[in-house]
Amino acid sequence: MADESLLPPQQHHLRERASAEFKRFIIIFLYLWVVFALLSIHKSVILSQHHLDYPENAFAIINAFVFAKVLLIGEHFRLGTRFNDKPLIYPVLHKCFIFTLVLICFHITENVLVGVWRGNTVVDSLPPVLGGSVKGLLSVSVICFVVLSPFFAFREISRIVGRREMSDLFFRRRGNDTGSLSSGRR
Repeated sequence: MADESLLPPQQHHLRERASAEFKRFIIIFLYLWVVFALLSIHKSVILSQHHLDYPENAFAIINAFVFAKVLLIGEHFRLGTRFNDKPLIYPVLHKCFIFTLVLICFHITENVLVGVWRGNTVVDSLPPVLGGSVKGLLSVSVICFVVLSPFFAFREISRIVGRREMSDLFFRRRGNDTGSLSSGRR
């Protein structure tokens, strides 16, 4: 590994950007992995009650990895930025809606491609979680929307407050310093 001080400014800047992007990816991946793992466990319990053996847990990591990349690509193309200058509730809900649509579409596409690759028809390859009905699609969409809500709330607050400040609030030890937020509650 080369000494950072010997790198040209462009390479140094590129390395910093790559590092920051990788950290963003890891945070998104970990959040989605926890969510998908919990959903997979839930699905496994339900399927085992019906004596169906379905290896869903193995896909939690793969889906988290792929969906994290999909979210980063969506952010790169500035999806869901229409209400960034409005009160935080608007961009949070808008991004949840937009990325719910993106993830549902991607999930359907992924299942169809895997099913066709295995020799099934497109209709047979539709995700069973969708229940083959509007009700199933709606329930999965609502779950996805709710799961993305805290994620985008934190992301939007970080955008306003600053990523470093948000990280410091969550991961740095705070002393007995009474900050401006708590000074009014004495």
